[in-house]
Amino acid sequence: MQLKKSKSVRKVLAVATTSLLSGMAHSANSGDNSWEMDSAVLFYSEADRVSVIEPVVSLRKDMGDEHFLNLRFVFDSLTGSSPNGAIKTSSAQTFTTPSGNSTYITAANETPLDSTFHDTRVAVNAEWEKPLNKTTKVTYGANISKEFDYQSLGVSANFSWDFNNRNTTLTAGAAINADTINPVGGVPTGLTAMSASKLTTGSDDTKTVTDLILGVTQVINRTTLMQLNLNIGSDSGYMTDPYKILSVLDGSGNLRATDPYLYEKRPDSRSRQALYWKTVMGFSDDVLNLSYRYYWDDWDVSSHTIEAKYRFSLGDKQYIQPEVRYYLQDKANFYYYNLVDGAIPTYASADYRLADLKTTTLAFKYGIDLDKDSEFAVRIGKMNQTSNGDAPFEDVDATFVQLNYRMVF
Repeated sequence: MQLKKSKSVRKVLAVATTSLLSGMAHSANSGDNSWEMDSAVLFYSEADRVSVIEPVVSLRKDMGDEHFLNLRFVFDSLTGSSPNGAIKTSSAQTFTTPSGNSTYITAANETPLDSTFHDTRVAVNAEWEKPLNKTTKVTYGANISKEFDYQSLGVSANFSWDFNNRNTTLTAGAAINADTINPVGGVPTGLTAMSASKLTTGSDDTKTVTDLILGVTQVINRTTLMQLNLNIGSDSGYMTDPYKILSVLDGSGNLRATDPYLYEKRPDSRSRQALYWKTVMGFSDDVLNLSYRYYWDDWDVSSHTIEAKYRFSLGDKQYIQPEVRYYLQDKANFYYYNLVDGAIPTYASADYRLADLKTTTLAFKYGIDLDKDSEFAVRIGKMNQTSNGDAPFEDVDATFVQLNYRMVF
């Protein structure tokens, strides 16, 4: 198991799946007590590292009187090798597996990868939409997600109000999740030595995640729609990745002879904010979709995300859509490529996803309406993630393919 690794990969998957499903839901044909189904399967692979298969099924039922039931089912399976946080060295290295019952060896001059990494997840989300009057509605939600070593339970509520002749919509929402972490081998004590007899603080730990969102959507004119959201979040509890370690060097720049690897340790709280802007513009039968997101938190992580998609109509109910996404991130204040003996900080992590980095994603999508109540789409893409600071890590290259089928029945 690799808790934080799977979470990081799933962020990529979430972006990919959302891009595929957005714009296909809430069909104009689904206003007669019918079901609408969006189904997708994602194949994602990092070069020499993680591979993922993720099927998703979303269902929407018109219950009448503008009441809707939304259901979403997700299953994903992750396998492969994941960086454990240690640095490459000129000699072979031996590491203890998360269970503490065995070891694995990394060859000289290679990035240490934990080949025991694997995980599966099942997630279910349900929402109920109901109108309060002609211009306002509320949506209640509940979700559960279960992995081998992680469980999450959550509830949410969202309120929306249309005014200005329905040209303006204000939204406000809140969500809270209670997570339980059950790492293989127990929860390690942060910044203690990795060894076969792992020193643990217990078999599990917990985390609470809360989010608030405020947004406005505005019809600019007959062809342009604009959205602006503010998200404020707070995390508290166990935030550390129990499977990640750091290398400790001596004064000569070599691995120290005794206890050369320490388990990482992160702060037990995090406050975060994000601003999101999106504009959709129509040009005859074509559609341009632009978005920008700025994120910052009290770990000193900040990021910029720019995304552009242009949908070209091919006529005969077909379209193509090239896409580009650029992500730039500043590192956390406790990110270290490695540690030095005698200068061990209070918090430290060598997880490169907390480093200075940049990610570029290019994708291409083709869709076709099979009939008035069904659509098929395929999306292929490539992602490159690279270091953007003075603590370099190896580039991560990934490819993905998504297949989607939507129907109303």
